[in-house]
Amino acid sequence: MSLGTLIIIILIAILFAVSPRWGYSQSWGYGPSGIVGTMLVIVLILLLLGRI
Repeated sequence: MSLGTLIIIILIAILFAVSPRWGYSQSWGYGPSGIVGTMLVIVLILLLLGRI
């Protein structure tokens, strides 16, 4: 398993954990999931470009 794949799996798990569907994170709004989603997109682009 490469480093890029591991990072993507971790970011997807974090994105799922901070989604506003859960009771503990409803008051957070979409901020945390938006930030993690943006990080996931950046990592995917870097992985596709071969930088990771």
